[in-house]
Amino acid sequence: MSNTTANSDQNPQSKTTESTADTTVDSSTEDNAASIESNAVPIENDESSIENDASSIESQDPSDNIIHRSATITEELSGKRCDQIAAKLFPEFSRGKLQSWITSGELTADNQQCKPRQKLFIGAQLDLTAEFTPVSDWAPESRPINIVYEDEHLLVVNKPINCVVHPAPGLLSGTLVNSVLAHCPGNSALPRGGIVHRLDKDTTGLMVVAKSLEAHSSLVRQLQQRTVSRIYRAVVKGNFISGGTVDAPIGRHTSVRTKMAVAKISDTSASKAAVTHYRICERFAHHTDLTVKLETGRTHQIRVHMAHIKHPLVGDKTYNTRYQQISGVSTELDETLRQFPRQALHAFQLSFEHPATQELVEFQCDLPDDYTQLVNALRAEDKRPKYEE
Repeated sequence: MSNTTANSDQNPQSKTTESTADTTVDSSTEDNAASIESNAVPIENDESSIENDASSIESQDPSDNIIHRSATITEELSGKRCDQIAAKLFPEFSRGKLQSWITSGELTADNQQCKPRQKLFIGAQLDLTAEFTPVSDWAPESRPINIVYEDEHLLVVNKPINCVVHPAPGLLSGTLVNSVLAHCPGNSALPRGGIVHRLDKDTTGLMVVAKSLEAHSSLVRQLQQRTVSRIYRAVVKGNFISGGTVDAPIGRHTSVRTKMAVAKISDTSASKAAVTHYRICERFAHHTDLTVKLETGRTHQIRVHMAHIKHPLVGDKTYNTRYQQISGVSTELDETLRQFPRQALHAFQLSFEHPATQELVEFQCDLPDDYTQLVNALRAEDKRPKYEE
């Protein structure tokens, strides 16, 4: 089952490797592109997904809205409060909802009722058996959705630019979830309206949305096990010898709380492992078009990792705040780069195991117009005679 739509110094703790083999990807694959990003929380989530390092099991009674979850506390979470641990192990549910389930006894630790602020330790097992009630404060809004694929279990959409994925305080309407709830009214009974991973507001591309608790649990489990494949296209500054891997933990920026950053050795407790693989799709004089595959799904992962290795994304005003004019380029390219309205990032391919059939399904979508225009402008610049002013 598949479908193509009409979609400073290196930190001592980080590791960046470049492969020695030829990693150039044929540029004919450009028309395959899609993106998975957007979020309305105070810090937007690029490559963020429901993912953790705990051993967890998800199931549910498909005949009703009863949720069953089980997870074991890892060393990383040992000694933290029960509600904090639950939020890490079951990130598809809000902190408030988890706290209410702890208080009611529907979420237990080693089969014993506990308190939200009670400290728990490595090896303890959290069990959740609860009825999930519809989200009443997220209103359905009938707006067009670019649907790549749909069946009774899930929906694959191609998210456009300037689209926040789900509501947050101060932004209760105009999001992708509002549109999904109008298209699939039953999703009001699902955690986060069926959203299992997110893309930043201005990242375009493919997202999968669950339409049932069974599909939701399956997709969450696959994300936790890192078996969902998410591949992006990204135009970055500078040139590469070859493809490679960035292995550098990511945490919240120590001074700018709306940003993420590669963690320093002294601040590893607040960071999470993050691994990004990249290959060269097309080389230009001063830029590179990459295909990027996520091994983990951390907030702003691709943007943070590329900036960390001194190759920030074109148009990324968060991690490349100052536009630097390139000496010798034409006025036309300079204006294109200067005015590009967003980070040049698009998730063009998404594959996972279908929750009902257990078959591997893969979806692709076209590059958005602005990305295509950017690539064409870079190609045109490379063909410009060197003597031309």
